[in-house]
Amino acid sequence: MLERLNQALDHLESCLDQEVDMAEVARIAAVSEYHFRRLFSALAGMPLAVYVRRRRMTLAGAEVLAGELTLLDVAVRYGYGSGEAFARAFRSVHGIGPGEARRTGAVLTAQPRMSFRVVVEGSTTMRYRIVEKESFRVVGRKARIPLVHEGVNEAAAAHVESLDEQAIVRMKALAGGEPEGVLSAVVYLTDSREEGTEADYWVGVVTGPEVVAEELDALDVSAGTWAVFDNHGPYPSALQELWRDVFTQWFPSNLYTARPGPELLLTRPVEIGAETGSQLWIPVERDGGSAGA
Repeated sequence: MLERLNQALDHLESCLDQEVDMAEVARIAAVSEYHFRRLFSALAGMPLAVYVRRRRMTLAGAEVLAGELTLLDVAVRYGYGSGEAFARAFRSVHGIGPGEARRTGAVLTAQPRMSFRVVVEGSTTMRYRIVEKESFRVVGRKARIPLVHEGVNEAAAAHVESLDEQAIVRMKALAGGEPEGVLSAVVYLTDSREEGTEADYWVGVVTGPEVVAEELDALDVSAGTWAVFDNHGPYPSALQELWRDVFTQWFPSNLYTARPGPELLLTRPVEIGAETGSQLWIPVERDGGSAGA
C-alpha cells in the first residue's frame, strides 16, 4: 500500500499547476477518496488540502522571487482566478504578501515533498476482530470538542463531568447492543485530524434503531463492517497511541479501508496514568486489494 500511496503523491505533485482531481489521486492509491484523505492526515500529521496548498505556495514562492512572471501570471499558473485570492493563500503559508516578498526578497516557508516509507520497530502487535453490525442508534448527550492528540482532552472530560446521574441511569436503561455499556462516539466534521480540529463527541449507549428518548440526543449509524481493537495500558496515552497505530500501521498492512461513520470507544476512565482496558471500534470496508502491495 505504501508504494501505491507514494505513486498517488507523485501524481498529485504533477498536478499542482492545475486543479487536482482527488478522486483520481485516490484511485492511483487503490483506496476510496475518503480513506485516502484520512490515511494521509494520520500519516502526514496535516490535512491533505493543507499539504496541497503548502506545496503550491512553495512552488509559487520560487516563481515570485525569480521575477520572470507577473504576479497575476503566477496566480493563474497555480489555479487562482484573482490576484487577491492568490495573495491570501500566499500570505497564509509565507506570512507575507507576494508583492512584498518580490520587492524585499523575503525569506519564505517551504513545504518539502512528502513520501512514505516503512520503519520496522519490531515487537508491537495489535489485537483485533472484524464485526458485521446491523444499523443501530447511539443515544446519549453530544458536545462539540477540539481534538487533542496527547494528554487529557479537557473539553471531553468536562462534557463527561456535566452528565447528571439521571441521564446516566436513563442511558443504561436503554442500552441494548454491542458494544455494551456507556461509551463515547466521535463524529469528525471534516477530513482533518489536526490538533484543535472540532468534532462531535457523544457519550451514550448503543440501542436498536427504533429507540427514542426525547430527553437525550440520538445518532443513527448505518449497517456495516467494524474493526474492533482491544487495548490495555495507561490512560489516556495508550488509547491515543492505539488510534495512531491503527491508521499508520494496521490499515497499510490489511485489506480494509476506513468508511464514513463514528469511531466508538468503550473504556473505563481512571486516574491519569493508571492502567485500564478499552475497546475501539472503527468503521471499515474491504478495499479489494492486496495487503502490502
